[in-house]
Amino acid sequence: MGSLVHRLWAAARAAGAVTPVSPAGYRFRRLGEGACLSFPLGAVFGEAWIEIGDHTLIGERVSISAGMGPGVDLGPDSVVRIGGSCSIGRGSHIVGHQSIDIGDDVFTGPYVYITDQNHVYDDPEAPIGRQWPRNNPVSIGSGSWLGTGAIILPGTRIGRQCVVAGGAVVRGEFPDHSVIAGIPAKVVRHYVPGEGWLPPHMEVVDTVKIMDTETGVIPR
Repeated sequence: MGSLVHRLWAAARAAGAVTPVSPAGYRFRRLGEGACLSFPLGAVFGEAWIEIGDHTLIGERVSISAGMGPGVDLGPDSVVRIGGSCSIGRGSHIVGHQSIDIGDDVFTGPYVYITDQNHVYDDPEAPIGRQWPRNNPVSIGSGSWLGTGAIILPGTRIGRQCVVAGGAVVRGEFPDHSVIAGIPAKVVRHYVPGEGWLPPHMEVVDTVKIMDTETGVIPR
């Protein structure tokens, strides 16, 4: 019986996956060659404003949404764009309302949350959940890795080849080749050509040494 259950579950997973050739795949603005949304799916709606690149794997129970709910016209442009050869970990949520742009070869751990919208608290007397939310575009550079449970908040712009530590709460702009960690997140390592991955204060010291050398004074 156990073997039969496993075989049936494997068949259900294969049949329930969303690919470019399955009926559900045609609802997306673009679902690239070799792309796959694994079964069981999370909450997926607004497919007409979602683009997923070639050979990208979306894990089990991943929710990807565009807009506040199904049936809303979001205009002529796509809202959520996921590049090619990405891997989105199981249980993650990508919630777009204005613009979420994820580059190529971006990998995430499970339960990552990415959104370009958040509630405001301008009116101290009104319930926060009833105040109109505010949008701010999000972009994640190609080649980046987002650790388990990372939260990417509206307005975040992460450069190329960055590492986001598990559990980090990220908001703001971060340059290429950064290691980002903490709550709130900050750069804890940055790649310096010829020196490797250094903490931010070490990069400042190295810059001073270069300046002294150019003036002819060798630092001690």
